[in-house]
Amino acid sequence: MEYILIVIAAIFVNNVVLSKFLGICPFLGVSSKINTSIGMAGAVTFVMVIATMVTFLLQRYILDPLGAGFMQTIVFILVIASLVQMVEIILKKISPALYQALGIFLPLITTNCAVLGIAILVIKNNYNLLEGVVYAAASAIGFGFALVIMAGIREQLELANIPKGMKGVPIALLTAGILALAFMGFAGIVK
Repeated sequence: MEYILIVIAAIFVNNVVLSKFLGICPFLGVSSKINTSIGMAGAVTFVMVIATMVTFLLQRYILDPLGAGFMQTIVFILVIASLVQMVEIILKKISPALYQALGIFLPLITTNCAVLGIAILVIKNNYNLLEGVVYAAASAIGFGFALVIMAGIREQLELANIPKGMKGVPIALLTAGILALAFMGFAGIVK
């Protein structure tokens, strides 16, 4: 039951983008097309889950025993950067179209604060490895869910008659705010 609560809370109640405001850059940058959003969500999910596992093990078995907890952020960033490079190489070989569609936002996963934030929150919340992986996967699913919803809305907004001054980023920010308010409706379901 605890894992179900972690999943529901991470996807809906404490959504990494709409509640914790982590990962806003790719959220706004890649959310113009649904296909690109799905690809970014997949890449972020892979990196977030693997990074959480690796950083958890590094924290528990290397940094904590050596009393080097102060190195946490630097070590975590290096792990995430390495994983993103691996994903970039794999995507370039397997799916060149998706690699091109993600463009500059693929290397930006390295600086996506959602990935680093989740890795740090797993340690801060004292999750064990399995709980941490479940939390990371659910947070990544929540990120992808918000990203795909935003992409669908933005695709529909392209067909709408929007005043010239509101086109592009202004309407995207307004839409993201309304979407965040909608997700606030889930508050109180679980902690």
